[in-house]
Amino acid sequence: MEKQDGREAAAVRIDDPWYDALASGWGELDGTGAPAPLAPAAPAGHAPGNSAADIYLEVQRSAAFQEVRGRYRRFVVPASLAFFSWYVVYVVAATTAHELMARPVAGAVNVAMVAGLGQFLTTFLLTWAYARHARLRRDRAALDLRWDTQELTRGITR
Repeated sequence: MEKQDGREAAAVRIDDPWYDALASGWGELDGTGAPAPLAPAAPAGHAPGNSAADIYLEVQRSAAFQEVRGRYRRFVVPASLAFFSWYVVYVVAATTAHELMARPVAGAVNVAMVAGLGQFLTTFLLTWAYARHARLRRDRAALDLRWDTQELTRGITR
């Protein structure tokens, strides 16, 4: 972009597509001489406290939502801590206990290879356990919450 001087510099600012978009509605008059409102008026038929945001907050505070979140945390936090601990033990053992990790298990396979494959195996097991837990303990309740929320917000525009 080239630097411009004089009258043409002011013309560039006016033609800036973001100039009007950022200031739209601020300080403008509504046609009667009064300042225009910054936010559009609420649609007729909806109480001011019954917006989509209020409905989502109400659902978030509900016991059903808290139960789904609690079930999620009760699975994810211990599983994450256990897997992270297992990973840290593997890394620390690989860097500090060379004799242990080099000990042969069967043929050319040593403890380090078994532990490394164990990392992959536990990753797949954890993924399977997470999907099973979600399917059995959370998905139905979350789907019920979703349907309830959609029914409550039906007809409301932001």
